[in-house]
Amino acid sequence: MADVAREAGVSIATVSRALRGRPGVGEETSRRIRAVAERLAYVVSPEASHLSRRETGRVAVVVPQLAPWFYATMVGEVVRLLRDAGLDTLLYEVDGPEERGRFVEELPARRKVDAVVLLALPLTPSQRDRLDLLGVRVVVAGGRLRDLPHVEVDDLAVAHTAVDHLVGLGHRDIAMVRTSDTDETPWEADLLRSRGWSERLRHHGLEPREELRVTVEIGPRAGVEAVQRLLALPQRPTAVFAYSDELAAGVVVGAREAGLRVPEDLSVIGVDGHPIAELLDLTTVDQHVAEQAARTVTTVLHLVGRTADGDPVDPAEQVGHAAEPLSVVLDHTLVVRSSTAPPSSAG
Repeated sequence: MADVAREAGVSIATVSRALRGRPGVGEETSRRIRAVAERLAYVVSPEASHLSRRETGRVAVVVPQLAPWFYATMVGEVVRLLRDAGLDTLLYEVDGPEERGRFVEELPARRKVDAVVLLALPLTPSQRDRLDLLGVRVVVAGGRLRDLPHVEVDDLAVAHTAVDHLVGLGHRDIAMVRTSDTDETPWEADLLRSRGWSERLRHHGLEPREELRVTVEIGPRAGVEAVQRLLALPQRPTAVFAYSDELAAGVVVGAREAGLRVPEDLSVIGVDGHPIAELLDLTTVDQHVAEQAARTVTTVLHLVGRTADGDPVDPAEQVGHAAEPLSVVLDHTLVVRSSTAPPSSAG
């Protein structure tokens, strides 16, 4: 590639863009570069290119589960954007404490990739310490671990927004519904949203009732089970803040199965920005999952010295490239729909 660049009178980065059909190179320059490359019998070899830079051209994406919408959407976007940048993906699903423990113990991605993306992966303190043994760059998406580069929303503020909305409508008995996968490892987003529910109620002069914080095992009818437990209480809630939109959708189904009207008898708000929230006209706190994925990939490319087009960062541009923030906290958005309203006087 250096020979082609020298004979064509351009930079190596320009040769790389031209021969891979990337934008930013004029047609005349591209023709000249292709002609020189043909004369020198040069063809692009991604593997050789990676080896010359002591790179693998791969990124590992580690996810606790693939079924929930949040993880599926994050994985899909991250893989697509990495592919656009010329990087392959190794996907590791580590569902449950045993699988996560085995992954951290065996470190199967070690020396196989240039970077590792951890998607909202709950780890014990000892497991977090072992990440240092990976020997590659690590980026955390959907949360944070120690001082590693991360992309997230403020889950505490997300909970505050949801509770503020319900209190502003006049609700005083507000339940918090969350799920558990029977794992003892703390999930940071869950801890922060649960904490945000209780502290925001106190902020408004309302004492959080522990019986209104309902934890159900994760599953398709988790929200339905949560409603059944809430309706068995002597003092029922008039509103529910659900950990996710999928869980909130189950709460709506459970309320209707019990003969309740949403929102007249029970207001429901979730978190995510899931398409099902729009379908069910469900109020949600949108955490902009696609944007989280995009910023995660930007951070990965920054760390491995790549542009969004997959080109190595030009040394002349390295100063500006290095100035980009490695950790980002994105804004969230309250999307009000018909599932929340002031409490009914009859209720």
